[in-house]
Amino acid sequence: MIEYLVHCNFLFHHSNFQWMVRMDSQAWMSLSEKYVANTYARYPILLVRGKGTRVWDLDGKEYLDFVSGLAVCNLGHCHPKVVKAIQDQAAKLIHVSNFYYIEPQIQLASLLCGHSFADKVFFCNSGAEANEGAMKLARKYAKEKVGEERYEIITMERSFHGRTLATLTATAQEKYHKGYAPLMPGFKYIPFNDIGAVKKAIDSKTCAVMLEPIQGEGGVNCPSEGYLRALREICDERGVLLIFDEVQVGMGRTGKLFAYEHDGIEPDVLTLAKSLAGGVPIGALLIKKKIADSFKPGDHASTFGGNPLATAAGVAALTAILEEGMLKNCQEVGDYFFLQLEEIKEKFPFVKEVRGKGLILGMELKIDGSSMVHEMLKKNILINCTMGNVLRFLPPLIVTREEIDQVVRALGEVFKRVS
Repeated sequence: MIEYLVHCNFLFHHSNFQWMVRMDSQAWMSLSEKYVANTYARYPILLVRGKGTRVWDLDGKEYLDFVSGLAVCNLGHCHPKVVKAIQDQAAKLIHVSNFYYIEPQIQLASLLCGHSFADKVFFCNSGAEANEGAMKLARKYAKEKVGEERYEIITMERSFHGRTLATLTATAQEKYHKGYAPLMPGFKYIPFNDIGAVKKAIDSKTCAVMLEPIQGEGGVNCPSEGYLRALREICDERGVLLIFDEVQVGMGRTGKLFAYEHDGIEPDVLTLAKSLAGGVPIGALLIKKKIADSFKPGDHASTFGGNPLATAAGVAALTAILEEGMLKNCQEVGDYFFLQLEEIKEKFPFVKEVRGKGLILGMELKIDGSSMVHEMLKKNILINCTMGNVLRFLPPLIVTREEIDQVVRALGEVFKRVS
């Protein structure tokens, strides 16, 4: 403790017991290494402020953010409507139990149902928790409607559904399974975008098929035209539920409020989280009524789920997306960005493919991509690499063509040095 106090150069006010700690970024990072669990490979910057598409570190350096908190900050950082909603709600009521009715929770549920296929909403705190709820509901519904033998859920290779034990098992990537055996029973994996594999996999034990309409963490993998529609038809024919995990692609990321809208179909259950409340932790299940009715009081719950603060932020975030032209901007700027990345692809033979929709775009390389992220960081631009060789771009939905141009220029300069 004494070592910490000497290191920090602190001021202590006896009157109100507030600590005021003055440290440089390197000191903070050293303290993090000492006290924070080592579960993240962090980049050597400490971000302290954000506005729109920009963030600033402790030293005042500005960065263009094309990660958006991994698709959380769809509205950009500190959107005024979300900030005001949080401030106003925090001054009134931060949390009460779901034993009682909660005004902003009801408002957000009404908005979500009014702009989607859903009749009911269950609120929780994260994407993993939303996916857990979807899997529980699918099992319970199938057992009630069909029989006890219906419990198995089919998921897709290269998927990502969360870090809890059940969602980790649902995630069909072996690298996430290492060290956690035995995994949860009741899951079957098949290739993504293979309708024949779906037909073959469904059997008397199947209660649901669960997938991301676009696989984000798996490398921004998009389905072929007609795949999701065919999947809907097969699920209807075989009497199994179709669950869409839109934790990453929902809330406008693809240019429509929900990704399923591009295919003119509806899932039975849809999971949301990430950008639903503009940066405040939240998750949600959107459900058709006949399925939602399988959940009775006491069957499922979440202490913090749908609390006043999170749902007030959610109402503000959803309203902003719908009223401020973000969906149109996402479509138009996303198309522009895609074409710019395609032009880069033609210039550099180590670029294999550009794919995505709206403002979730991936550039698959034939070489390691992690070094590219570091090189872009040197140019004060934040991007992400997934699957080891796929550069993933997730800018806020308010991003401009000029900012796209800035990123494309920087990427071209980095690629030139590599080649």
